[in-house]
Amino acid sequence: MHNWNYQRALQIIEECAKSSQVLTSALRQLVDDFGYIDDAAIAPLAKAFLRSKAEVYGAIQYYSDFRDSAPAEHILRICQAESCQAVGSRKITKLVTTKTGIALGQTSSDGQISLEPVYCLGLCANGPAAEFDGNPVAELDEAKIDKILSGIRS
Repeated sequence: MHNWNYQRALQIIEECAKSSQVLTSALRQLVDDFGYIDDAAIAPLAKAFLRSKAEVYGAIQYYSDFRDSAPAEHILRICQAESCQAVGSRKITKLVTTKTGIALGQTSSDGQISLEPVYCLGLCANGPAAEFDGNPVAELDEAKIDKILSGIRS
């Protein structure tokens, strides 16, 4: 991820619009490049995709993978779907919130880690599942949580 660059963002928006991609494709590319969608991109996105600014903002808020502020250094997404709940994801979530001092949906005050819910990672047979910095983690347990968190602290 790079720091926000308005000119690069405009280039991404223009390329997506010219190649007949949909708004969500441009949003995905912005997040892939910068980690988030800056407010400065709302008006150019609306213009390029013939949408209102409210529609663009609504799309950003609707999809959990899109964010409108810079992400934490590390993101831990814990599956909250029924199949993962059945094998202990609620217990794992409580363990992580206790160890980090942050609630699901929050970021640590130092910006090191965000704890986010996710509702399917495609690892239903190997739950509880999570994703840490984009990498899947199956059969999540306390030892794996400790390893993840110790890597952040070191």
